[in-house]
Amino acid sequence: MPTPLSRLTTSVLNLSRATKRVVVLLVDSSLCVLTLWFAFYLRLGEFVALSGAALWAAVVSVLMALPIFAIFGLYRSIFRYSGWPALVAVAKAVSVYGLAFAALFTAVGIRDVPRTVGLIQPILLLLAVGVSRGIVRLWLGQLYQTRLESKALPRALIYGVGTVGRQLADAMASSHEMRVVGFLDDDARLHGYLMNGLPIHSPANLPALLASLNITDVLLALPTASRKRRNEILAQASQGRVSVRTLPSVTELAQGKITVSDLRELDVDDLLGREAVEPVRGLLEKNVVGKIVLVTGAGGSIGSELCRQIMGLGPTALLLVDQSEFALFEIHRELQARVSSTALKLVPLLASVRDEERMGEIMAAWRPDTVYHAAAYKHVPLVEHNLVEGIRNNTLGTLAVARMAARSGVSDFVLISTDKAVRPTNIMGASKRLAEMVLQALAAAPSETKFTMVRFGNVLGSSGSVVPKFRQQIRAGGPVTVTHPEVTRYFMTIPEAAQLVIQAGAMAKGGDVFVLNMGQSIKIMDLARRMVELSGLTVIDDDHPEGDIEIEIIGLRPGEKLYEELLIGGNPEPTTHPRIMKAHEDFLPWPVLEQKLQALGLAMDANDAVAVRAQLQQLVAGFAPDDEIVDWVHLEQGIGAAALGSIKKPSEVQLN
Repeated sequence: MPTPLSRLTTSVLNLSRATKRVVVLLVDSSLCVLTLWFAFYLRLGEFVALSGAALWAAVVSVLMALPIFAIFGLYRSIFRYSGWPALVAVAKAVSVYGLAFAALFTAVGIRDVPRTVGLIQPILLLLAVGVSRGIVRLWLGQLYQTRLESKALPRALIYGVGTVGRQLADAMASSHEMRVVGFLDDDARLHGYLMNGLPIHSPANLPALLASLNITDVLLALPTASRKRRNEILAQASQGRVSVRTLPSVTELAQGKITVSDLRELDVDDLLGREAVEPVRGLLEKNVVGKIVLVTGAGGSIGSELCRQIMGLGPTALLLVDQSEFALFEIHRELQARVSSTALKLVPLLASVRDEERMGEIMAAWRPDTVYHAAAYKHVPLVEHNLVEGIRNNTLGTLAVARMAARSGVSDFVLISTDKAVRPTNIMGASKRLAEMVLQALAAAPSETKFTMVRFGNVLGSSGSVVPKFRQQIRAGGPVTVTHPEVTRYFMTIPEAAQLVIQAGAMAKGGDVFVLNMGQSIKIMDLARRMVELSGLTVIDDDHPEGDIEIEIIGLRPGEKLYEELLIGGNPEPTTHPRIMKAHEDFLPWPVLEQKLQALGLAMDANDAVAVRAQLQQLVAGFAPDDEIVDWVHLEQGIGAAALGSIKKPSEVQLN
């Protein structure tokens, strides 16, 4: 049964904000009067009636104190959350009040008011106001905390008792989202001690703690921990049904005090287990600093990150080229907000790389020194069903931009390629390998432009990445869809890929095919399972038939491989950078390749999908397409709907 005190506390908590503010104003006014009365007693040794000069001094005290307290924000604070910062604010406000009050009653002097009252009363008022705030915090805060606990909030452990961990615990103390019940830390000397009233446990006890304390979340407060250590922790956490969330890096946290909103789901690079390699500053700056740089596909995943990295290196101008108005608007707006120097020209340019005349106008007007060609159609199933458009954009678009770059005297031209160009089984990969061959052939001819290409695998977090798709499927309750239980992929984060592309381009001598060291390939099935487990859920399988999320095998999609390769031939050459290798790939000389490209163009103009695929097989060594996959749109246009009865129409395209 509620006690009278608890009923009173509940009534106070339920008052409106305006009513609470009026109550606080009345309390502070009363404290001004009481402390003045007590100051007279301390000075005179006897209590005096508040009349005459004493009453006038009390009125002056109230009229001085309340406006000053309001200016210092004492009436905007929520007392049950007040702590050290609130007490500091009280001290500052009363100090200013004390100076004003003492100036009037001590320095100037008022008849019948002892001068020492001007010094004693502010000291008493500081103590009274500070104690009143502390009492209210203890009184109301305790009941409020009890209310929160009674709501069965999710219970969390913070991994790390350093500065970041302590700040996070302070931020979580008043959170409505979850309740922190303890810390974990690797330092054995701290185990068994308390930090801010919360026990510090050994990480080795984590599996037992998850059950005994009913833990639902583990919050990683280890922004400086190595990737290896973070993955060891994630492996421990995956043994129980617990959601793991983390904080950003030290660089990101340096922007301000840690808040609950800083917590985020595990980032894609937390799932990789790769340690980042510091970039070579000289390579980063060589083709960028003080130069005019053009990026095609500037609004895409790789193109936009290239723009971010380049802008921080100090070019004189950065030309953003994209055919998507929305994508171009978004990246230009983002970069414009970051521009700190009026010396940098940031120029958004709407253009298709297939439009040779438009690209020529841009090159002639701006005379770029370096071109990063990231524009491409990259979604394998989509390009598979639109093969003519894919080749026009990926291959002929590259040729158009490269020709205009050579004509305009561009110094360095870097093509962003893909591991799918190696022994391709799909149109996207074949079109990118053919684009590589175009640049290799152009590089073999005399030219002022150094043509080079950088080949790498999947980038995590891009518009085509499986990670955001898996995350969305997990939030929806599943199933998580995987195309094949044995499918594997190489992965790299977008920032790392962009940095390596810039550094590889700086090593170019002309015609180089650089391959990024992607580390170990990852089984997509394992990635899906790990994401489910680190979300605090279990996978439905033979061992856990009552699990939360099902992993569904949907079959390989059009043109998809079980695994990707980075090299056509063997024995890549190392370079001065540990993550960049140099490949040796065969190509056709330009006179021969030019004739074959013309024949391919004629087949594309005729919408002859069968001829186009046959031409690609002749041009691209190792291209082994799935014969059952056809360009439905172009077949329908070329032979008519009546003749399609024997051809199986592709099912709904699923993007990866």
